[in-house]
Amino acid sequence: MSSTTTTDGLTPTGDGPQTPEAGVEGVVPDPAAPVGADATVPEHRTVRHRMRLRARRYLARFSPAGLIGALVLFAAALGPSLTPRSPLFQGAAGGACAVMGYGIGVLVGWVLRRARLQWTPSTVWRRRLWWAGGAVAVVVVIAALVVSDDWQRRLRDVMGMEQPSSAHSLTVLLVALLVALLVLSIGRGLRRTARVVTRLIGRWLPPVAARALAVTLVAVGSVLLLNGTLVAGGKALLSSTYGELDAQTYEDSVQPQQPERSGSPQSLSSWESLGREGRRFVSGGRSTDQLAEVAARTGLDLPVREPIRVYAGLRSGDSLEDTAQVVVDELDRTDAWDREALVVWTTTGTGWVDPSSADALEMLWGGNTAIAAMQYSYLPSWVSFVGDRQTPPDAGKALFEAVRARWEQLPEDSRPKLYVFGISLGSYGSQGAFSGVQDLEQRVDGAVWAGTPGFTPLWQDLTAARDAGSTEVSPVLDGGETVRWGLGLDGAGDIDLWSLGTEWDSPRVVYLQHASDGVIWWSPDLLLERPDWLTEPRGPDVLPDVSWFPVASFWRLSIDLFVAGETPPGHGHNYHVEYADAWAAVATPPGWTDAGTQVLREEIAATESVA
Repeated sequence: MSSTTTTDGLTPTGDGPQTPEAGVEGVVPDPAAPVGADATVPEHRTVRHRMRLRARRYLARFSPAGLIGALVLFAAALGPSLTPRSPLFQGAAGGACAVMGYGIGVLVGWVLRRARLQWTPSTVWRRRLWWAGGAVAVVVVIAALVVSDDWQRRLRDVMGMEQPSSAHSLTVLLVALLVALLVLSIGRGLRRTARVVTRLIGRWLPPVAARALAVTLVAVGSVLLLNGTLVAGGKALLSSTYGELDAQTYEDSVQPQQPERSGSPQSLSSWESLGREGRRFVSGGRSTDQLAEVAARTGLDLPVREPIRVYAGLRSGDSLEDTAQVVVDELDRTDAWDREALVVWTTTGTGWVDPSSADALEMLWGGNTAIAAMQYSYLPSWVSFVGDRQTPPDAGKALFEAVRARWEQLPEDSRPKLYVFGISLGSYGSQGAFSGVQDLEQRVDGAVWAGTPGFTPLWQDLTAARDAGSTEVSPVLDGGETVRWGLGLDGAGDIDLWSLGTEWDSPRVVYLQHASDGVIWWSPDLLLERPDWLTEPRGPDVLPDVSWFPVASFWRLSIDLFVAGETPPGHGHNYHVEYADAWAAVATPPGWTDAGTQVLREEIAATESVA
């Protein structure tokens, strides 16, 4: 292996700055240091000298171009986003983006060197540039932390959240440094491995071929190790951890005794088979006495009944179709076909059924309802969000098709109204049962979908087909003839479903979405493309200075996914109170009034939002 020497006697080393051949371990000798046999220095000066040498040696390992890239993306990562974050999340985002920026900078520096466009300053100028660069870096880091603290405080004011502690910025900086150095150390370890392999292969192959083959071998080996060990081990750990959680029962979940509930002594689905979220669902809800009190306040002129809640756990069948059939059998057993409203409910990844939405529906109809749901996984939604997007729509379609096939066998004049619901991954899964609006109109009496992930095909098609002049955040489709979007609560406690007028054909479809919900707006396209929602006027709970930045915006929203639900109702991924308006618009009972909807809002607002 040969080395190349520049005109001023500097030899390239790694991805860092070029260091002189003379000196201590590649560090320029200190001109002020005494030399000769008679040179003696105080002990404290020797210690300082060693510390300077170590610092210079450490800094010499970094690429100046890489550090510039790291600084730029670190600052960009701390810029305004949709959801306030804890210092751990904010620091992790900053550190990860800093590493990406460093890699990009190193690549740019390498290209410039290959093109012979790199400027090689003298030793004196190199020192001056390092000092100047260090000063600029300090200023930029401090400014980024100040900006981060400012937008978080302003956004928390908008959302009515507590302000961060005084140590927020310091924690962000420390976490970012730890994350960046850890990932960078792993990368350097891989690079050293590639160099060792290059030397071994170089005995038989030309240098260029040996280097290319070594990099390929290390890259392939890393991927195989990642997939075979870390990914597989991670999946096994997730399955084991969440499998154990699924077998547990919430403290407030008690086996129901009402025959209208799955898991009861009369049920075809045993209490143990329902999974943790299924047991919580069938044991929850309001009593008939409580529903009667709400009905009296709303003026509902319907008999109050015990709500039907049927559910099948993941282990109820060998396939999605088998599990869906268990749900249908439970609907038959409870005579759910005699109710006024029947909802096919697609759950989230863990099998969770949003209690706020179920509560709103049952209060709306005085319990004269049936909810049919099933579990298709016990892993959290973000796992499916990243690695399994096929199962949720398959499950949503299997359940809907099974329920509707049985529903069609009933006399047309004695069927219950058939609705569909889903939130988040459940919304994505529920929409998998329909090819488009026309299919939806012909097969259901209405739909409520909340926090729909942006990769959902039906949502994408409807949003793209919006009327001219309407925005991606607040679409209008065919003047609101069938589909309408509700953007959240305004100051009066209303959502804007009726802003397009009272003429609204049935079946009605409602999308609940917040401008600050990162689940809706996350997309890999954010890496290199500016989305419409960031070229339009910002939503009501999005700061005006939220902007698009290549790569960094994608990472910001990726972090938002993990904290989107940690917001007050009406913001982020929390649709707690808005279900009252959505269900009142889609599944309106005879004689229902706006005053009744206000009662529902008050009742739901008085309960805690449960995730």
